Amino acid sequence: MNNLFGNLPVVTKNLLIINVLVFIASQLLPSMYGLFGIFYPDSPAFKVWQIITYMFMHGGFAHIFFNMFALVMFGATIERVLGSKRFLNFYLICGLGALVLQYGVQAYEVYQITGSIRPLHELSEAALSQVSGENLTTLQNIYSTPMVGASGAIYGLLLAFGFLFPNAELMLIFFPIPVKAKYFIPGLILIEIYLGFSHGGSSIAHLAHVGGALFGYILLKAWNIRRPNMY
Repeated sequence: MNNLFGNLPVVTKNLLIINVLVFIASQLLPSMYGLFGIFYPDSPAFKVWQIITYMFMHGGFAHIFFNMFALVMFGATIERVLGSKRFLNFYLICGLGALVLQYGVQAYEVYQITGSIRPLHELSEAALSQVSGENLTTLQNIYSTPMVGASGAIYGLLLAFGFLFPNAELMLIFFPIPVKAKYFIPGLILIEIYLGFSHGGSSIAHLAHVGGALFGYILLKAWNIRRPNMY
């Protein structure tokens, strides 16, 4: 374990340390979720710093464990290919890309419910009084529930790994059968797309994961990153 940690590239190692320390702090100070998790931009709880800090907050042990496991397993390899500075930019931009898609979906949901793209405080009481039942619950969740986690950035790393090393064989912890990255990772993203559209009430922001992967692909193309010759 010491050897593995010691061999991690500098950005991957520091991202791991920061995420773990922030998670420990958030368990001791639950109010951190309201400050550093990210809210819908029209929510009174939204703060500009949350676009970065939300990536370092996690909702529970399983959430941070699987994200950090993926960071170590895939991030270290991607950092060695991209270089530390570009890797950090890639990681953060994928995290921001996750927000772009998630906010787009939420804005569409708000429009479907209220019939307007205007902020809620600009809508008339008569218009808001028509919102009830499931629609009201959806609206309350959008405005009052923070999103947390590095998953958008992690899905960007997964996409990059599949793009750069398509023939590398991967195995799930609970499904120990090797599958090539070029099949495994697109399959995982397709599942996220399906879950994002079919489980609207889920507490997991599946389409944010897709946004992270999408922005990862855009960056690889924009930077003209090519896969190593052996792959």
